[in-house]
Amino acid sequence: MAVQLRLYPRSAETFDRRPDPNVRISLRDLLPLIALAKRHNYLWLEDFIDDEVCVTSDLYDVLRAFTQVRRPSA
Repeated sequence: MAVQLRLYPRSAETFDRRPDPNVRISLRDLLPLIALAKRHNYLWLEDFIDDEVCVTSDLYDVLRAFTQVRRPSA
């Protein structure tokens, strides 16, 4: 007798759950990898596009100031 495969949908609670971040990495190591993945349009990067990244408050201030000062060229 053949065994039938049964598929059960995940509950919304299980599906939306993300693991807590537990690995620390320097921007020096992270940025080149992200830039390479973006440049070559690696699809896996889209899987993480909504993930949050924790940064120090001073880096956050610099990034906010940079986005306000930076003007796109016309």
